[in-house]
Amino acid sequence: MTRLQTAFDAIDQANAADPHLQDGEPRELLYGQRMTAEQRALYPDASEPLQIACRGQHVERWLLPRDAYPMDRPGYLAWRTEQGRRHAARVAGIMQAAGYDPESIAHAEKMLTKQGIKRDPEVQALEDVACFTFIRWYLGPFAETRDAEELQRIVEKTARKMSPQARSIALTEFAIPEPFAAAFRA
Repeated sequence: MTRLQTAFDAIDQANAADPHLQDGEPRELLYGQRMTAEQRALYPDASEPLQIACRGQHVERWLLPRDAYPMDRPGYLAWRTEQGRRHAARVAGIMQAAGYDPESIAHAEKMLTKQGIKRDPEVQALEDVACFTFIRWYLGPFAETRDAEELQRIVEKTARKMSPQARSIALTEFAIPEPFAAAFRA
């Protein structure tokens, strides 16, 4: 077995313990598999640290519930930052156990803590993959719980996070209705 498969198996094993189910599967296990599918479609030549960061982006996310922080914008940002730190640390341990070198591990940690979005191509690639996963699998159900104005803001924020190349692909990949599509052409 390759060290990449060893890392994937460890992430999947950790996420299989998620008590929350979606489509009959542990939610974060399914999310990691969806992230890998999007990464393979968008970035088929991705480095192993990027592949692992995609698979492990939400590793054991349920262990720190959102309501552990204040339910306001600063609370959300603090929770998200702590999740990134936790995911990076967990993935680092998995990579070390699989035999990865310190440089590869540090690069995966950088991606998972979002250090260098818009500057580091692989950090940006992880964000593009996360945005595609959100659009393909989660935006529809999410939209049902938001009013039109709030949904427009969320779609615009999602588009801004993406690289120009990913926004262009999204316009052809998804049937994005106006006025949402305008955010992807900006």
